[in-house]
Amino acid sequence: MIIVSDTSPINNLAAINHLHLLHQLYGTVLIPEAVYGELTDPNFPVAGAIEVQTFDWIQTRAVSDRTLVEALSNELDVGEAEAIALAVEIQADQVLIDERRGRLVASRLNLRFIGLLGILVEAKSQGLIAEVKPLLDALINEARFWVAEPLYNSVLQLVNETDLL
Repeated sequence: MIIVSDTSPINNLAAINHLHLLHQLYGTVLIPEAVYGELTDPNFPVAGAIEVQTFDWIQTRAVSDRTLVEALSNELDVGEAEAIALAVEIQADQVLIDERRGRLVASRLNLRFIGLLGILVEAKSQGLIAEVKPLLDALINEARFWVAEPLYNSVLQLVNETDLL
């Protein structure tokens, strides 16, 4: 399975010490150079910086189609634009992306995508985590990941954790 990730899933899972879920679910995860740059910018340290530089299962790739990146950059930030362009270029099976605009563009380009919440649901369905709620709460409280209350409730309903609400 070929997976390309934007910055958010790596940064947020690293912030709650669960980046290993990506490796367990997908094996190798590819990131474009712009995402690597966003995660390792020395002037703006973030969770995931050390991991993308040291974990061999996170691999950085250059995007060849700069025309597509330029076109996508009119709508998206450079990390999202490169992640989507790389996914198109290498015919990725899925893009890990959270931002709504990025998902709309990925959908327009017929790319399959999943975000952090979907990753948590998948991790539970594969028995990699016992409960989604503690990780969801950690994302909100520690990583400052924003989740609307209706979405929060529907994710917990989806994984049969409504008794924890």
